[in-house]
Amino acid sequence: MINRTNTTASHPCFDIKARHTHARAHLPVAPKCNIQCNYCNRKYDCVNESRPGVTSAVLSPYQAVAYLTELDQHIEHLSVVGIAGPGDPFANPEETIQTIRLANKAFPKKIFCLSTNGLNLQPYIAEIADLNVTHVTITINAVDPEITAKVYSWIKYRKKVYRGYTAAKILLQQQLECIPLLKEKGIIVKINTVILPGINDHHIEEIAKTVASLGADVMNCIPVVPNSDTVFKILDKPPAAMVKLVREKSKQHIEMMTHCARCRADAAGLLGHDFSGAFGLLQEFALRPIVPTDNRPYTAVATYEGMLVNAHLGDADSLYIFKQTANGFQYVEERATPEAGCGDLRWQNMAELLKDCRALLASGVGPNPLKILQGSGIRIIQMTGLIDEGLDAVYNGTIIKAVKKPDAFRCGEGCGGNAKGCA
Repeated sequence: MINRTNTTASHPCFDIKARHTHARAHLPVAPKCNIQCNYCNRKYDCVNESRPGVTSAVLSPYQAVAYLTELDQHIEHLSVVGIAGPGDPFANPEETIQTIRLANKAFPKKIFCLSTNGLNLQPYIAEIADLNVTHVTITINAVDPEITAKVYSWIKYRKKVYRGYTAAKILLQQQLECIPLLKEKGIIVKINTVILPGINDHHIEEIAKTVASLGADVMNCIPVVPNSDTVFKILDKPPAAMVKLVREKSKQHIEMMTHCARCRADAAGLLGHDFSGAFGLLQEFALRPIVPTDNRPYTAVATYEGMLVNAHLGDADSLYIFKQTANGFQYVEERATPEAGCGDLRWQNMAELLKDCRALLASGVGPNPLKILQGSGIRIIQMTGLIDEGLDAVYNGTIIKAVKKPDAFRCGEGCGGNAKGCA
């Protein structure tokens, strides 16, 4: 069993005294999400303007641990390593598990925690416990399916999309079943609940009762900040009196966290006082090889004329191949891309075509090819500008001024497609 006292006293989110003395680092390795909250606009990344779910870059597991190693040299008393998105850790289970495994091997004395919606958590509980994850946060916004159905537009469970009451029942069942299973493994459980006026504010005490009865240790009631272009954009921000009342009622049943800083998915440092150098380090490590031992010699470039990175991958009939030599970067050949119209098979064929390439430069890449090509070990850099600038980043680790944020691309923008996914 895990010793709760030894871990919680050093975790700033679970012990209010630790917030001033112990730092945390979130590793942004989980970009996909398996639910759509009605308060979340993916254009703005997630819950509210303090932005849980936002990150300036997404890292591979190897990049993340290298980044963590560097952070540990700069941040005093860095005791907690967490994964909180920018999507959901268990919508990205391979990346999440691999990151924890690598980080735990490198830093066996640190505390490991995860923040999830709980939909796909259950199959991984035994494994994360074996990997010394001691704290898990589950966001539960209702324990009544009728209310839950109002909070989410859809969920994706076991490769199928569900909506409405059916989705709510599935999500709620998975969330609640996880709490006692986590406790059986000695894991500390925190429940996050977003206060949604007129939707669940009257119901949150019932959530507190329910999760406490299942063994949850602490609860965090977070006021929503409505985002534009969402179902809940019309909601008012909960007034202070409502927040206080919700917390007062709920703490009769469960310990209440009141010092939440609404951390980003790439937060690093003391709670509410992030390390100012983290942004630059994150950008630097995002440009490193996905797998550090990879010795593939070439880089593929989506370009119209051979000088600029200016073509979207979905529009590229061919890719230019370059390598680094003692005399600079050298053009090798032009390779025709697989024929469009065959769905993911096109990207699987492209991964095979580029198996000797360590990176791909393009002005835009859709979600499916991004996942498939990255999964084959090819680093994807979305940028516009001189090819040599991109190649310099790939081979020499320089920073690209014209690099795009990983979440900046939206399907159908900047390409000749129909916004229905690359095929």
